[in-house]
Amino acid sequence: MYSFLNDYSEGAHPLVMDALLETNKVQSVGYGMDEYCRKAGDAIYKRIGTLAPDIHFLVGGTQTNMTFISHCLKDYQAVIACDAGHINVHETGAVEATGHKILTREHQYGKVTVEMIEDIVKCQVDEHMVEPKMVYISQTTEWGTYYTLSELEDIYACCQENDLYLFMDGARLGSALVLEGAPTMKQIAQNVDAFYIGGTKMGALFGEALVICNDDLKEGFRYQLKNKGAMLAKGRLLGVQFYELLKDNLYEEIGLFENKMADKLRTALKEKYPLYLPSTTNQIFVDLPNNDLKEIEKEFMVTHMNTLDKSHTRIRLVTSWATDEKQVDKFIELINNI
Repeated sequence: MYSFLNDYSEGAHPLVMDALLETNKVQSVGYGMDEYCRKAGDAIYKRIGTLAPDIHFLVGGTQTNMTFISHCLKDYQAVIACDAGHINVHETGAVEATGHKILTREHQYGKVTVEMIEDIVKCQVDEHMVEPKMVYISQTTEWGTYYTLSELEDIYACCQENDLYLFMDGARLGSALVLEGAPTMKQIAQNVDAFYIGGTKMGALFGEALVICNDDLKEGFRYQLKNKGAMLAKGRLLGVQFYELLKDNLYEEIGLFENKMADKLRTALKEKYPLYLPSTTNQIFVDLPNNDLKEIEKEFMVTHMNTLDKSHTRIRLVTSWATDEKQVDKFIELINNI
């Protein structure tokens, strides 16, 4: 069985593994204060064109979201997201467990919109309700779409007008960076209060790089890291990986490759089945007759998203840095022969 379940089924990109092996016996200080984290931070500073942000390396996406959101919000404050947002549906109440409500509206092509933000702000009228203080978005979204630069600029302007922080989850950021109209890392840094650069789903063994751009959110964050169990003693393992991913163009090369494999699958699928949403990233969503799905699942693993009716199911396929093109071709041959 070949897996199209996710983009972290395999270990790490060979160049990342080589870098970990080459530095394995080098001694370093702990807790992210080592030379490798410094070099990885320098690579990020180079990409965003400024030394102003604070950079922190964490192990995973849920940990990053929960730790940062709880750091920014007071007890009575809430975060805005769309109903499909990762913090709302795939993090087991991690944000809520820190005492913060998530205010949602139905997603628009997987995205948060200015209209959604304004509607939520309008509805939270006084101190008898939680106060919206942050907007959470994902690049790419949970439905494989992405925010263009103009969309990001509009959302950031709305956040500033309404005294809201804007936080971008970049778990699959590399898949979006290489797409037409998407903001660069530098442009993202200019239009959010914080964002993170995904590693776990972008060729690292594990890890996310949090970039805090807003000076008001920097103070005390290392205390928050330790308090939330998010400060890795062997922080150098994160620094080594992110330096390898970001020192040249490996991060973008991974994005281009996984998108290319997804495009190949998408082109074949849409000849036969309806696709859900105009996804152009490494996630594909397609509606299948259950009989066809049974044939596919004899050879491939896919994610079941929704039961549409008694005879149809919406599924997800995901590609990665490690996707085997021969298996992509095999999948295409299978669906053509059903």
